[in-house]
Amino acid sequence: MSRGEPGAGSERWFRHQPARAPRVRLVCFPHAGGAASSYREWGGLLPPDVDLLAVQYPGRQNRLREPCVETMEELADRVAAALAPYLGLPVAFFGHSMGSSVAYEVALRLERRSGLVLERLFVSGRAAPHRLPAPPSGPRDDHELLASVRRLGEPDAGAYDDPELLPLVLPSLRADHRLIGAYRPERPAPLSTPVTAFGGESDPACPVEELAGWAELTTAGFRQRSFPGGHFYLVEHRAELVSLVGEQLTGAPHGV
Repeated sequence: MSRGEPGAGSERWFRHQPARAPRVRLVCFPHAGGAASSYREWGGLLPPDVDLLAVQYPGRQNRLREPCVETMEELADRVAAALAPYLGLPVAFFGHSMGSSVAYEVALRLERRSGLVLERLFVSGRAAPHRLPAPPSGPRDDHELLASVRRLGEPDAGAYDDPELLPLVLPSLRADHRLIGAYRPERPAPLSTPVTAFGGESDPACPVEELAGWAELTTAGFRQRSFPGGHFYLVEHRAELVSLVGEQLTGAPHGV
């Protein structure tokens, strides 16, 4: 098996949108309750030399029968291991909301364990790990959890209104919120990769001023950019956002 090709067991972790002439690989991490399908439109918007891998967490879609992961340590360890066969190209990460924290933790593992430094870490809609606000006191019941998701404008929230789909999608949402509720590292280590932080100007979950904390977690430069909109600004502004990501990866203007 050549380096950069998937190995046995790794494929289920990713949805691959291959580039025609890949020069760099972008790995995208979904939000809490989200899935790899969140990035299904990105492949056609990226430059032709950017290969796309969207992470598929256990417990949803094609991995519905697998138990969800409920600790950051386990999830980051397992994603880092699954990525090993795909590291034959330079790699960058993009994470939205919970996915930002997961992407950071996976990047940290790759850097510490194999010396791999990402081309860039893109984070979105999430404060830096050491700047996260305190989680809600006490466990939230399903009604409160679903209400919070709807307030944030989750684009696939209609699934939570379907009595047939709800039992299928609610367990992963619960598990992801337990994971992010317990994740509060006090002294996270800085990365050697540059970081770009994106956010929505009216995001109630992550005000744009909270994005600046990511500058403390890189020794290689920091950029920040905000867009009109709330927590899921990246749906309405997908084309512009993906164009900026591609531009920062390739150094050439693309699309918008």
